[in-house]
Amino acid sequence: MKDPTFVAELQKKLGTPSNETVESLQLLKAFLKLAPGQRFEIIEMVERLAAEPVGSDPSFS
Repeated sequence: MKDPTFVAELQKKLGTPSNETVESLQLLKAFLKLAPGQRFEIIEMVERLAAEPVGSDPSFS
């Protein structure tokens, strides 16, 4: 994707991605670089955090 013409044409078709999209792709790229065991730990942690009611963690107050 070092061809500036290709990148310009792609951006013209798709538009500029939002900051959230760019950040999500960066996180995905970092996640894929992790070892499978580390990925599993991250998934477990996120699932645990998602299951907790908002405000239940005293460290956030």
